[in-house]
Amino acid sequence: MKKIAILGSTGSIGTQTLEVVRSNADFEVLGIAAGSNIALLEEQIREFHPRKAAVWSEEKAKELRLSVADMDTEVLSGMEGLIEIAAMEETQILVTAIVGMIGIRPTIEAIKAGKDIALANKETLVTAGHLIMPLAAEKGIHILPVDSEHSAIFQSLQGNDRKTVKKILLTASGGPFRGKKQEELLEIRVEDALKHPNWTMGAKITIDSSTMVNKGLEVIEAKWLFDVEVDDVQVVVQPQSIIHSMVEYVDGAIIAQLGTPDMKLPIQYALCYPERRHLPGERIDFWKIGKLDFEKPDMDTFYGLKLAYEAGRAGGTLPTVFNAANELAVSMFLKREAKYLEIAEIIEDCMSAHKMIKEPTLEEILETEAATYERINSRR
Repeated sequence: MKKIAILGSTGSIGTQTLEVVRSNADFEVLGIAAGSNIALLEEQIREFHPRKAAVWSEEKAKELRLSVADMDTEVLSGMEGLIEIAAMEETQILVTAIVGMIGIRPTIEAIKAGKDIALANKETLVTAGHLIMPLAAEKGIHILPVDSEHSAIFQSLQGNDRKTVKKILLTASGGPFRGKKQEELLEIRVEDALKHPNWTMGAKITIDSSTMVNKGLEVIEAKWLFDVEVDDVQVVVQPQSIIHSMVEYVDGAIIAQLGTPDMKLPIQYALCYPERRHLPGERIDFWKIGKLDFEKPDMDTFYGLKLAYEAGRAGGTLPTVFNAANELAVSMFLKREAKYLEIAEIIEDCMSAHKMIKEPTLEEILETEAATYERINSRR
C-alpha cells in the first residue's frame, strides 16, 4: 500500500490526483490540505478518510471541524498544518499541488522527513531550487515532476546518461493568443485569457499559459530538475499539445514523450515511478491528427518569457522577484485591477528595481517576495 499526502487537494492537480487514487486500490491518502474550499474538502474527507486535513485559515478550520465531527480526521490550519501534513510519519510521497511560494516550507520539511516529492508546485524550485535540490540529494529522496512538460523530459531521460544530454526542448501550446501581436492584446479580458485551447487548469496557471510566463517558470524549473543551464532549455511551440517535451542528445538523437493532453498520466507516473500502469482514457490516433506543427516562440509579444530567461540566467533572488511580481499581477488582472499587458510590465519594473542577493536563504527569499509585493502595492 502506497501512502500519500496531497497539498492542494481541491485544485486541478489535487482533484486529478484523487482520480488516479480511485483507479489504484493500493494507494491510501493519509493527509490532504486545501486553501479555502472546505465544501469540496469535506467531500474528500468523507470519501478518502484521511487521518489529517488542513485548511489555511483557522476560521475555516473551525467550520470544517464542525462539519466532519462524525469523522476521525484531525483538522489543522495555517502553515503549521501544511507542514504537519507534509511530514506525516507514515506517508511515502507528498504531492505538492498547492499554488505559489507557500509550498516552499512544507516541501522542505517533507524532504527533511524523507518523503519523495511529486512536484506540481513549480514556484518551489523557481525560487528555492538552490536549497531544495541539494537537500533532496542529501536525504536520498526523489523529486518526481508532475508538470506534463517536466514529466515528459524525465521520461525521455530514462535509461540514458545525463552527461550525454545536448539540450532540452520544452514544448508550449502557445496559449489562446498564439500568433497575435501586442497591439491585438490591448483590450484582452479575463474571459478571453481563461480560454486555453488544449488544457483544463486553474485560473492562475491558465493566465500564465496565455502570457507564456508559465513557460518561463518551467524553463527555470527545468534548470534545477535536470541540472542544466537555462540557455540549454529551448522553448518550442507545439500547438496541438501532443508532444509534451523532448530531449536532444550529443549524437543528434531526440527522444520525445507524446500523449493526449491529460494530466493524470504524469500524476500517475510520478506516484508509481518507476512502474507504468494502465491508465483509462483517450489514446492518440495519428491518422486523425494528420500532422504536428512547430513554431518559434514570439518573445517580443510575450516578453514575460524573455524576462524569465533573464531571471534564470542571473539566479539568486531575481527568479523570486519574477515569480512574486507575476503572482500579484495575475491576481490583479483576475480581479480586473490591471490590464492584460500590464502583467509583463509589472514584472519588468520589479526586476529592474531589485538589488539581487546571489545565494539567498529561505528567509531572504520570503523577504524578497514581501518586498516585491510591497513595491507593486505602493504603485497602484
